Parts: sequence; structure tokens; C-alpha cells
Amino acid sequence: MEQFVNWLNGVIWSPALIYLCLGVGLFYTITTRFLQIRHMKDIFKLTFKGEKSAAGISSFQALNLALSGRVGTGNIAGVATAIAFGGPGAVFWMWLIAFLGAGSAFIEATLGQVYKSKQDGQFRGGPAYYIEKGLKMKWYAVLFAIVTVIATGALLPGVQANSIASSMKNAFGISTSITGIALIVVLGIIIFGGVKRIARTAEFVVPFMAVGYIIVALIVMFANLSEVGNVLKLIFSSAFGGDAAFGGILGAAIAWGVKRGIYSNEAGQGTAPHAAAAAEVSHPAKQGIVQAFSVYVDTWFVCTATAFMILMTGMYNVTPEEGPAIVTNLPGVEEGPEYTQAAVESVLPGFGAPFVAIALLFFAFTTIMAYYYMAETNLAYITKKVRSVWAEHVLKLVLLGMVYYGCVKTAGLAWTLGDIGVGAMAWLNLIAIILLTKPALKVLRDYEAQLKDGKDPVFDPVKLGIKDADFWENEYKYPEKDTVEKTG
Repeated sequence: MEQFVNWLNGVIWSPALIYLCLGVGLFYTITTRFLQIRHMKDIFKLTFKGEKSAAGISSFQALNLALSGRVGTGNIAGVATAIAFGGPGAVFWMWLIAFLGAGSAFIEATLGQVYKSKQDGQFRGGPAYYIEKGLKMKWYAVLFAIVTVIATGALLPGVQANSIASSMKNAFGISTSITGIALIVVLGIIIFGGVKRIARTAEFVVPFMAVGYIIVALIVMFANLSEVGNVLKLIFSSAFGGDAAFGGILGAAIAWGVKRGIYSNEAGQGTAPHAAAAAEVSHPAKQGIVQAFSVYVDTWFVCTATAFMILMTGMYNVTPEEGPAIVTNLPGVEEGPEYTQAAVESVLPGFGAPFVAIALLFFAFTTIMAYYYMAETNLAYITKKVRSVWAEHVLKLVLLGMVYYGCVKTAGLAWTLGDIGVGAMAWLNLIAIILLTKPALKVLRDYEAQLKDGKDPVFDPVKLGIKDADFWENEYKYPEKDTVEKTG
């Protein structure tokens, strides 16, 4: 079974997917004229201006719901594995895929808003919805929905749970089975409370955990300030094969940097559009810009903080998958959160392991919540004509079961299953958004034209010739002409 899983992962994560992720990100960075830079000034205004409604959540809540999916074990354990298998140069490729991926993130989030629906009293949307409505390919939409339910409901939660369990055991000596039981009890209370409870929890936890983690990272980095120049030189030289020690693993640096970058920031993977579609906004591009920013928060802030702590303290190993060890600074330590714990411990003895364990608990726990929301959204899409309450309960139980399974199983198997889920979704979603480039760019141009005229942009799909944007055509209440749209 494990051999089959490894083979399947190798097929999905072939070099073709690496090139596709980089190529699509570059394409949208160019076609949107570097939107991720040009609209930087709009991000904070759009993030905090939006309002929520009975059907939708605010832009800030949607941002945090998306961040709860993006900011997870990939930011701590994922960065460590990228360095362990790809060397320090993998960090550069994580940065690059984040910059390029912000363009992909804008496109997919905007499409999620354009083609969202109001279902069971709340907004639903995501790749399955825009594939069906925008591409008129029902079979493709159902395929994506099925893959996403399996990925986010069964394959991905185990990775997050495994990292929580291993870090809690390392820091406090708590049995992985005890951690598993505690997780499924608390998680069950939240996910059985519905999307509103998930959004409220994410709104509170995500900013708190991210800020706290960055503060501790800055302390560790300040204590090793003299190493900043050396670390930057090492990252860039290793990224292009210029370092003598890591020159032979350039391909691994690119592959692991892109793979772990996408796993962490999820740009183009198709997960973030679910949260983006739930937001109450007057124009799809508004939430697209907010979601593009979330990629930066994830990779440039949180992942970079982890990478610099690990590299500046030297608390890492580098052992390519096929080859001898290059660096062995932590003999006998498995790649993962233990690298980060050792890095913080080197500066703050007695504090590092517990702090990272608690940070990882918050990071990974909110990610599991987001995974459930995505799985539920796609299940709702599959069963939308006949809402199946029992199917939702089965999904909840499967996810909780996989959380416990992930806690007690090896990290290697958990990560491989997670990579399969991420890769399968990325293949399907990237192809879909490429085919939907035209309407997405129309939305961006319309948004920018209205801004240029001094208006608060309001979306009118009929005017733009975009068909099957059912919610915007039939249910959205447009403000009176020349008035300011209050839900911006």
C-alpha cells in the first residue's frame, strides 16, 4: 500500500506540475500587470471595510478563513522538510512561487466570487461552481468536487494532526493517541456548529497566532543577527546551484521549494476560492485582491520567519531523497517541527519546544477547520439538489477519524497522502482557471475602470457579458446609482 501511495505521489508531482504552477503564476502576473504590486495600497482598505450578512461573512473573516487554510503545518514542518530535502535554496523557490502565486490566487478567488451561489441560506462557491457555470463542464466540476472532498476531508487533515501530535509529544511527552482524542473532541464541537462558528473561531485565532509567532521569530533572529548576510547568501547561491555543497541538488531545491510553497500558501490549488466566495462584497475583484495578499502573509511572513530561524541557528539537516547526507547538524532528528523547536530552544532554552508545539497546535487546528469547510462546500455542490444531512455527518466523522489516524501514524505517510491531495486539486484547478482567463480579466479591468472614475466598484455581469453569474444577476441588491456601496 505504501509503495502504491509513493508511486501515485510521484506521478502527480512530476516535473510537469512544478512547471505548470510556475508557468501559470508567471502568466497571471504578466496579464494582470503585476496586480500583486499595483494594488498593494488597496489591500488594507478592502480587508477591513467589508461587512457580513445573514448569508455571507466579512472580507476580514473570509481572509482569516482562507489564512486558516494557508497558515498551517506547512509553515513550520513544511519549511523544515523543504530545507531537509532541497537545501537552503528551496526557500528562494518558496518566495518565488508566493510572488507568482499571488496572481493565480487573485484569479481563482475572483472567479469564486463571480460564480458563487446562495444555497441553504449561505454563500457557496469554489472551483466546482465556476467550472460548471463558466466552462459548462458538469463532469469536470463533479470530478473536482469529489477529489476535493477526498483531499480536504480525508487526505490533508492527517498531515496537520500528525504535526500537532509529534510536536506535543516532543515538547510535553503527551501520547499521540491522547492528543488525537483531544483534537477530535474540540474539533467536533466547532465543525458541528457550522460555517459561522468556523469563521468566528478563525477570525479570533489566526491574527493572534500569526503575530505571536512572528514576534518569537524576530527574537531568535535578533539573537543571531550577525548571520543574516550569510543566510541570505546561502539561500540565493543554493537556489541557483552556486553553492559548492548544494550545487548538485538544484533540481531538488526547485521541486521542494515549489511543492512546499504551494502546500503552504495554496495559490492555484483551488482551496482559497471556497472562503473567498463566502465573503459579502460588492465586486468580485475586491475579495480577489484580499486573497492575493493572504499568499504574502503565509509565505513571505510566516514561512520566512521559520526558514530564517532554522538557517540562522543551524538547526537542520539536509539529506536528499536519493543521495548521502550533506548537512547533519541534528543527528537522529526527523525532518519536521523538531527543527523549528530546536531553533527556538537554542535561543530560549526551555521555551522553544513548548512554544512551537502550541503555535503548531493553533496553526494546524485552524487549517483542519478550513479543510472541513472546503469539504462541506464541495459535498453541498454534489448533493445540492437533494441536501443530504446524513452525508454531512458522515463527512464530519470521516474527517475526525482521519485526524486521529494522522496523529498515530508516521509523518512520512501523512505527508505523502497530503501531497497527493494537494497535487490532484492543483492539476484540476490550474487547468480550469486557465480556461476561464477571459472572464477573470474582464472583472479586473471593470474594477480598475470604476476606480479610475472615482467610484466604489459594483459588479454587473450583464454589462460585462459574463453569463451564469446567477447570484449577481438575480439576488444581489444593487445600490442606488451614484451612492456609495456600504458593503464594499
